[in-house]
Order: sequence, then structure tokens, then C-alpha cells
Amino acid sequence: MEYRLRRQLLRIRGRSIAWVPPLLLLVGIVLVDINTTERFQIVSWIVLVPGIAAAICGPWGTAAFAVLSLVTYFVVDNSWPDAYRAGPGDFVLVALGGALGVLASAVRVRREQQMLHIRDIAETTRRTVLRPLPPVWAGLEQAGVYLAADVEAQVGGDFYDIQPGPHGTRVLVGDVQGKGLGAVETAAALLGTFREAGYHEADLATVAERLEVRMVRHRGHTTALGRDDGDRFATAVLLCFPAGTPDTIELINFGHEPPLAVGPHGVRILPGGDGLPLGFGDLGLGRPPLHRMPFGPEETLLIVTDGVTEARDGAGEFYPLAREVARAVEADPGRAEPRRLVRRVRDGVLLHSGGRLEDDTTVFAVRRAGEDPVRGRLQS
Repeated sequence: MEYRLRRQLLRIRGRSIAWVPPLLLLVGIVLVDINTTERFQIVSWIVLVPGIAAAICGPWGTAAFAVLSLVTYFVVDNSWPDAYRAGPGDFVLVALGGALGVLASAVRVRREQQMLHIRDIAETTRRTVLRPLPPVWAGLEQAGVYLAADVEAQVGGDFYDIQPGPHGTRVLVGDVQGKGLGAVETAAALLGTFREAGYHEADLATVAERLEVRMVRHRGHTTALGRDDGDRFATAVLLCFPAGTPDTIELINFGHEPPLAVGPHGVRILPGGDGLPLGFGDLGLGRPPLHRMPFGPEETLLIVTDGVTEARDGAGEFYPLAREVARAVEADPGRAEPRRLVRRVRDGVLLHSGGRLEDDTTVFAVRRAGEDPVRGRLQS
């Protein structure tokens, strides 16, 4: 991020101006040295020029300034009488400073290239786990935002996806316990199973069983590899918007935060926490119940991870999600629209926590695509 910002600041109309600061410093030192008496000679300060260039220019640009500094030093120093010349000692200092500047620039550029490569890998991983979704997809209007607690990592264990199929449109939102690449790997495994089972299986409960089996198999594989994440689990909300019943949704909650049904008439808290998280099915307590419940066409389903509900302010108070959403919708019913709702919750969490996220944070909102009030047509 810092590297990209620095590059933007050092460009005007697409052209690099990184050479300007060291050149101005070089000219300034020369002018001051020439226009002052022999008692205030600063020509040796020219060693700073390749040092400045090393911080913002490439190796070749830094080398050019190193050579220019040596030539300038020789010319300016020899313009003084013999008694007032700085001498070869400072000349060696300027040469050594230039060589070190070129080396430092090469190391910096190499490190920046490595960081950009790592960021590209992280971005590819994020797009694999959280694949981009159209604003309107499979009859649903959706919006989502993911904020990683580790800004450098850009990806964590939160996940969400929409899978259209012949038996309705399925939605999965979840949170893998733990952090790091192990959590990302688990999220990717669950999403892969969801994308297949969500399309082929007619019964949502069967999709839930497939997810549980995949979680157990994944943990067995990681344990066989000698890793210490054999007890990893995931909370999740599995949804289905049946094609033939537009006023009903099906919901299975694997120990996740309860979703909110947000509409112009207020906020309803849907069932939550009545099932065990994925990975606990071997405890023999039965699979989570499947809930069929009414869901109006004007309502939006809001699902968040615990990064939202457990966000604390300076006094240690949790973010009051349901209350804040209800207040926002009461003031403006249009805030129930997915994009505005997600933006409102995201901004509210960041403001409440002072921008300090202790956990990965996901806000996801979805509703059936309805009549566009502007164009008067059915979104699809």
C-alpha cells in the first residue's frame, strides 16, 4: 500500500518525477556552496543526493545521481583555491555514499517487487475464496464487504457465496475458527463443496450434510499431514430461496450469528445458534434443524460474522447491530437496499471500533430482485 501511494505521489500525468527531489537537493547544495564564504563549505553534503535517490528512484537512476554527484563535487571543489578545497577524503566519501545508495536502491526495488508478488498471490487467493458476484445474480440482489483484521493478509476465514441451481438459489455465509492460511484452506474446501452440492442436491438438508462431511474429511486430511488444526470448525448460515415459493426461505444455522430480516417495517431476528458448528457432527447430537419461514419481497436478509457483533468501542461495549440497523431503516426505509445496508453496517462498525478490527469482518446482504422503481423492469 505504501509503495503504491508513493508511486502515485511521484507521478504527474503518468510520468515519473522521482528524479526531481534529488536533483533539487543537488542544485541547492551547489548554489549554497558557491554563494557562501570559504568558512561555510557544504559541498561534501552532496553525499545526501544518492541517498535520497535510493529511497525513491530505481538502481539506474540512483547510479546516475551517484555519478553526477561525483562530477559536481569535483567541479565545485576545484573552483576554490587550493587552501579551501575539501580534498580527496570527502571525494571518497561521496563515491562511497553513491555506491551504497545504488546498493540500497537495488535492495529496495527487489523487496518491493517481492511484496507486490505476495500481494498478487493474496489477491488471487481472496478472489478464489470470495469470488466476485454480480450485483444481481440468480434472481437475487446482493452486496457484501469483507474486512480482514490483518490488513497485509487481505484474506482470512470468512466466506460467502451464491449458487444458483435447478432447485432454487442457495446462499452460504460462514466463519472458520482461527486465522491464517489454515482457515483460508478450510473456507475454500467448504465453498467448493457448497458450489457442487448446492447445485445438484434437491434437499437443503442434504447440502448441509455434505458440508459437514467435507469438514470432517478436511480435518482428517490436515491431521494426517501432522498439522495441529484437527479441531478446527466453522459457523455458517445456509439458505435457500426456492424458485416456486417466492414468499418463503429455508434456513439452516450452524451455530452462526442470527441473520436479520430488514424491511421498511422494521427488523426481525431469524433463528440462530440452534445447530452445532460444522465439524461437530460427530458428537451425535443430530443435525441442525431446517427452518422454513416467510420472507417478504421487500425484505433484505443481513448476515454478519462475529467481527461485527463483537466489535468493541473504547468503553468495551459491543456494537449494537440490530438496534443500529433498526434505527437506520426507521429514519430511511431505503436503507434496506443491500448496498446501502452493507455500507451502513460497515461504516458503523468502523466508527464504533475506532477502525481497530480484532477479527475478520464480513457483512453480507441479499434479497430477491424485484421491480426496478427507476426503469420499471424486472431485474435478473
